[in-house]
Amino acid sequence: MKTHYLPIFALLISSIGWSQDVPLGGLSMTQLLLPAASGVNSAARPWPKFDWVERARDLNQDAHRHPEHTNLIFDGDSITAFWRTKNGFPAWSAHYDKLGAFDFGIAGDRTEHLLWRLSQGQVDGLHPKLIVLLIGTNNLAGNSVQEIADAITLIVKEYRARCPQSTLLLQGIFPRGKNATDPARAKIKEINAIISKLQDGQNVLYFDLGDKFLSADGSISPEIMGDFLHPTEKGYAIWADAIQPFVDRFVLSGK
Repeated sequence: MKTHYLPIFALLISSIGWSQDVPLGGLSMTQLLLPAASGVNSAARPWPKFDWVERARDLNQDAHRHPEHTNLIFDGDSITAFWRTKNGFPAWSAHYDKLGAFDFGIAGDRTEHLLWRLSQGQVDGLHPKLIVLLIGTNNLAGNSVQEIADAITLIVKEYRARCPQSTLLLQGIFPRGKNATDPARAKIKEINAIISKLQDGQNVLYFDLGDKFLSADGSISPEIMGDFLHPTEKGYAIWADAIQPFVDRFVLSGK
């Protein structure tokens, strides 16, 4: 099988401008094509989605065209990526357009994909004042609570190593599912309880705004999240208002 997949993957990487000779995420291409060994936390193994590598490359190039203007970074999955779409764009335009903000979020990303993006120099040479991070919901079906928490811990460490002068705002995973009894809710609560301990009050801050999306009975209104996962325009406005104090403090005031 390896003899069939290796040339195809090498062609893909060479076609988008990354050298075939450079290890990806600290792994050789041969290692990349092998499944994770038994007992390895798949959520914490830097790993690209091969149909999406070009998208990650394009974001890297866009972000590095004017690195001196990147004051605010958002990173995560589709929930973050959709700041730039119809639902999130009004709030993005009102709050972040003029602040030197850049959105690295990619729809469908899991923790391992974000780790891989960081390993490819996504933020190298960038010096944002604030990094807003939200990741992990796409791992819920395939990874345990501890695996996801461990992977988010690695992401925080990677960001701290690559942007040591930046403040990182780690957000709790947003609630999902229409009702409070949705099985994902309990798992999210456990993960958030673990990752909340990553805050140090200085370089890493933790903020769980999940309750702001919930009705009094714990349900999610379709007016807030149309599919009970992705915020609507109203949902993005709630999110933007909730994190504005952090933007004011670290981006606008420069503290």
